[in-house]
Amino acid sequence: MVIKSVNLETVCGVTSKLPENQLPEFAFAGKSNVGKSSLINGLMNRKSYARTSAQPGKTQTINYYNINDEAYFVDLPGYGYAKVSERVREQWGKMIERYLHTSKQLKIIFLLIDIRHAPSRNDCQMYDWIVHYGYQPVVIATKLDKLKRSQIAKQVKLVREGLGMAKESKLIPFSAVTKQGREEIMELLDSYLV
Repeated sequence: MVIKSVNLETVCGVTSKLPENQLPEFAFAGKSNVGKSSLINGLMNRKSYARTSAQPGKTQTINYYNINDEAYFVDLPGYGYAKVSERVREQWGKMIERYLHTSKQLKIIFLLIDIRHAPSRNDCQMYDWIVHYGYQPVVIATKLDKLKRSQIAKQVKLVREGLGMAKESKLIPFSAVTKQGREEIMELLDSYLV
């Protein structure tokens, strides 16, 4: 997929009706500071189309990016951010659940995990939740550039075991800085657009 056009088409808040798109949807979920916007920008070859921020918890809506009129990147609200109220966190959870429950075009869901740390309780809950809804998430292990090469295999194993991933489940190490992993993700997306 060569991305020629990107358009932030729909932004859904807590009470918004979710759009019934006809194009395939690729969703991105992850903790608030895991680098979701950086990944989306990296895939789109844009500097700051998806809003990145030094302040986690910025994505509080479900954002639908129309890619080439071929597909949607769906940016789900970041979860697990401590500096928002319990009520707001619950609302974000309900939004994600509603999306997983109602989207008829969702082809693949990427779950982003910081490769430097064992998955948190929230990460594990999200993984289990996605599986519960009948999807097999592709795990993107972000912030790869922060590790020494010798640490990668150990950290990949830590993430896989922490989430209880099946052997055949896909995990792609990714760096927004070096773009390592981008090609693999794009090939995966292409396989759904044939």
